[in-house]
Amino acid sequence: MKDQTSSIFEALAHPTRRQILQDLKDGELTAGDIAAKFQATAPTISRHLRVLREADLVSERRDANRIYYSLVSSNLALSVGDFLSSVCPEQIVLREVRKRRTQRPVATGEATAAATTLDEAARS
Repeated sequence: MKDQTSSIFEALAHPTRRQILQDLKDGELTAGDIAAKFQATAPTISRHLRVLREADLVSERRDANRIYYSLVSSNLALSVGDFLSSVCPEQIVLREVRKRRTQRPVATGEATAAATTLDEAARS
């Protein structure tokens, strides 16, 4: 049995599925609306949607004979964020600097120090 992170990265491996996720970022769409954006057949898009659903990246809602899909962005953010933090510790530093920036106004000296920290983390 695959773990959640593996399922998510497998789902993200195909460009059509990544495009579907981008299309859903502005709100839910019907399966027909999603399929209309691609030249692939409806069954092919249905398989892509199933992979995304099984990875918990999209949810579905049925209304009569229509199926509406919506993005489950929290699952994507948590899984990708956890993975990046484990292989790229600089992400933790960057996240902390950003969090501090949004919590209080930054004085000029602190802004320079934060920018230096970001530059050093990016170069690492």
